[in-house]
Amino acid sequence: MAAVQRTSCPFLSSRSRKLAEYNPCIYDNGIGINIDGYDGYLTLAEYVQDFLNHLTEQPGCFETEIEQFAETLNGWVTADETLQELVELVYQQATSVPNFSYMGARLCNYLSHHLTISPQSGNFRQLLLQRCQSEYKNRDEATKGDETTRKQFHAFVLFLAELYLNLEIKGTKGQVTRAEILQEGLRELLNALFSNPVDNNLICAVKLLKLTGSVLEDAWKEKGKNDMEEMIQRIENVVLDANCSRDVKHMLLKLVELRSSNWGRVHGTSPRTEATPENDPNYFMNEPTFYTPDGVPFTAADPDYQEKYQELLEREDLFPDYEENGTDLSEPGDQYFDDLDDKMDPEIEEAYEKFCLESEHKRKQ
Repeated sequence: MAAVQRTSCPFLSSRSRKLAEYNPCIYDNGIGINIDGYDGYLTLAEYVQDFLNHLTEQPGCFETEIEQFAETLNGWVTADETLQELVELVYQQATSVPNFSYMGARLCNYLSHHLTISPQSGNFRQLLLQRCQSEYKNRDEATKGDETTRKQFHAFVLFLAELYLNLEIKGTKGQVTRAEILQEGLRELLNALFSNPVDNNLICAVKLLKLTGSVLEDAWKEKGKNDMEEMIQRIENVVLDANCSRDVKHMLLKLVELRSSNWGRVHGTSPRTEATPENDPNYFMNEPTFYTPDGVPFTAADPDYQEKYQELLEREDLFPDYEENGTDLSEPGDQYFDDLDDKMDPEIEEAYEKFCLESEHKRKQ
């Protein structure tokens, strides 16, 4: 990979330093870039990785710095090789760095609309989907693999879910839609996870449905499909037959309960194109939920969201026990659903036993 001349860049001299003073690049006659504060050579990988790390530490900077980042890339990414490398760098960050899948999906959506290079091998979005396809094809083997393989696969699954929610496709008439190919892919990923019902596969499936269940069901219903009913039936079969832990069965039952309440949505909200935080109580439904050290949840709907989020990052104790893309799969709690107790309380246990008896009765009819 070719390097370009740079004059200075303080944040690149120490990868661990916070990038609070990050300043985007300016061009040098089209053959290099100058960045104040650093002398030497800068590769595309270094530049992109430092920006991704900066975004990981200070996600609130996305809106103010993404435009200049894309502009710089447009002056730099001018060949198939560099575009492929850019896709791989973003993909790796989104599937290996805790809590970056949501931000990674937003970044992918922005770059898919603002990168100008579109070689015969495919534009940014097409190459990204091809990269995801290579992981998707190994879904059956991955769900049966060792723990490390499964954890990597689960990180991919959750990133794909975020892509489905955030990647916008412009139709022929200018309308904005979601990538339908991802909708079908998520269904098959769920089937793979339920076909190998070990605990961490099931936990990943719960996360996926907590995040995308309402959107998937709406999309399937619009096509006259009953795919969600089939998923719920699979969940009920797992609860009755699979040798998973009681806590995971508890999680699955709570998911069925959530779906029966229309995914917790409030009726009578504004259409998607008109929704705002003021007129739609579901506006922040798919935004990440974080927790303070005292266990108090807060989301983007909280007016102090950015301040609280930055405070937690500075304390370096945000999700301290989470391992896989922000979540330790040995523990049920994560940013998408409430922590579970180590054991079922009597009320839940009674409901579980009642569910089992009713399901067994239906089978005999």
